Amino acid sequence: MEPNLSPISKKETRYYFTVKKKFWFSHIVSFVWLLFSIYLSLPWLKDLSDIVTLPIAILIIGGIAYVPGYMSTFLVISLIIDKQPNFKNEFPMDPVTVLVAAYNEEGAIFNTLKYVSEQDYTGEIHVIVINNNSTDGTDGEVLRAKKELNSNITLIHESKPGKFHALNEGLKQVKTPYVITLDADTLIHPSAIRYLVSRIKSSPSDVCAVAGSMLVRNSRETFWTRIQEWDYFLGISSIKRLQGLYQGTLVAQGAFSLYKTDCVMEVKGWPDAIGEDIVLTWRLLQKEWKVFFEPLAVAFTDAPTTLGHFAKQRSRWARGMVEGLKEIKPWEQPQVYTKYLTGINLLMLYLDLIYTLCWLPGLVLAFFGINVIVGPMTLLVLPLTFISYSILYYYQKNYVFRNLNLRIRHNRIGFLFFILFYQMIMSPVSLYGYLQEFFKLKRVWE
Repeated sequence: MEPNLSPISKKETRYYFTVKKKFWFSHIVSFVWLLFSIYLSLPWLKDLSDIVTLPIAILIIGGIAYVPGYMSTFLVISLIIDKQPNFKNEFPMDPVTVLVAAYNEEGAIFNTLKYVSEQDYTGEIHVIVINNNSTDGTDGEVLRAKKELNSNITLIHESKPGKFHALNEGLKQVKTPYVITLDADTLIHPSAIRYLVSRIKSSPSDVCAVAGSMLVRNSRETFWTRIQEWDYFLGISSIKRLQGLYQGTLVAQGAFSLYKTDCVMEVKGWPDAIGEDIVLTWRLLQKEWKVFFEPLAVAFTDAPTTLGHFAKQRSRWARGMVEGLKEIKPWEQPQVYTKYLTGINLLMLYLDLIYTLCWLPGLVLAFFGINVIVGPMTLLVLPLTFISYSILYYYQKNYVFRNLNLRIRHNRIGFLFFILFYQMIMSPVSLYGYLQEFFKLKRVWE
């Protein structure tokens, strides 16, 4: 990975549409598509209602096609009209602190710290590594990095288990106006910190955090990581761009994000939650602050290599979302954009339930020529999904990867399985996470 020290050139647009106008325009188009979808699906709705009654048929097709179609249309229109604001200064020099919580990271942490030391950021970078009860040689690797990399690294210890305890202990040592969290096994692009700071310095004063862009590093390791590469590259990135456009990125992920130190301290740091980064972000949004997303601030993480590990990770994410919803209801968010965005998360429980219980039976029925469930989704949702992913692919290739001197790796098989089968696994896994929180099962981080 090579840094690009040339300023990014962007064309100035003659006309400026406010975020509010973009928001309501996208909704109007989505509503028109919803009405059109209902009209097209009436024959399927009638056939299904003859089997399960009309109210249940509406619930099923609503969860399979109407609501996903509305949301997909909103995403497509938002991506089309989105324009990332220009940087006011691409080379800021404000001092920053990077917090790295580490538990048994002997094999990865030296590399992580090496990539931090190679940043093209000209401001001071102070790194604080918090060893959270490691039983391996993590300490030794951190001290080796401090010596060999000649970096400003401080090693501290936190005996109470839990990532949130480690981060809060590190927060006590932060003296800089900005703090970045970085996972101990995550590698960042040479320009990643510079773009995070540039984005927050170029933003209004009420922006309290900027989420970085996560991509998969180990996509060639297993077939399963090949599939997840597309989830990060297209799925997660498209949602982040949507949320960033409406000033309410819902997760400034702990793996790589920047925060204003004073704002994090005002909400008393990271909470005791399995989704500590989710709950923290929602607490910040509740304060009427805004959270942005910077696609050029790229970090590379290792995706789970097995289905079992993937299921644990994503069920944990789903459980973290429910923790956030329980603490701060969508209608309690102060801004209309975040009310809507967190409200979508509330709808995910319904959508994942319907998809889990009805999609596979619908596929079986389709095999026998009965398309009452598969038909609406195939006609009303899948084309929009392809459109949104095509838009984002073009954006990632021509704006993000080109400016960062990165190359998109060929992975056609992974893309095919991502499009056709990924959601069949995601919905049941997410549903399992919701149930874990509902029944208060033991929390498992790994």
